[in-house]
Amino acid sequence: MTRPPTAAQRRVIEAADPVTGRLRGTETQLAALVKRGLAFRHPRPPHDHFLTPAGHRIREAVPEPPAPPAPDDAGVFAARVGGEEEPPASGPARRREVHSAWQGLLELRRMTNPDGAVDRPCGWERTHLVRAAALALEAAGHRPAGGDADGYRVRATPQPEAVAVYAPDPETLAACAATLEGAGWQTGEYTAPRTRARYLLASPRRV
Repeated sequence: MTRPPTAAQRRVIEAADPVTGRLRGTETQLAALVKRGLAFRHPRPPHDHFLTPAGHRIREAVPEPPAPPAPDDAGVFAARVGGEEEPPASGPARRREVHSAWQGLLELRRMTNPDGAVDRPCGWERTHLVRAAALALEAAGHRPAGGDADGYRVRATPQPEAVAVYAPDPETLAACAATLEGAGWQTGEYTAPRTRARYLLASPRRV
């Protein structure tokens, strides 16, 4: 049975970039994570180290702080899922953050998909379905629900590898479907049995 990472190694894993999985640590720490299969060294300069899917699983095993985030979490990017009680301020700075996060995710796809494809979701997205779908929507300019504004809402579902996307009207729902399909997701439109509201069921495409 593989030994769990040491406390120092776990701190390095927990401090990884939340989107790309990029690691920072001493050469000894990073080499130890590579040896355990929890990280890999990118072959191209500057030869940064990134979490493997196994490393991401260990990172996700650490309980996330409850919302709203504590002051210590300031600066950690999170895509808008819609309906947050205290959403981040919109504006140019937010748009830059979203753009940077989306570009980082595309790079992660290129590095971790076996064929280097960027038009298909990667392993990180399959383990962070709500955050990944929300990032695709926010990066494309869709407005999330929140405050007095109505917009998309991304929610987890009991189905494996599927999220539900709600929108205030059919046109917005169709636009969200087009964006997700362009980002490598499969979508289908359904009707909620109780509320009769229309929603999307979206899953990351494998091929």
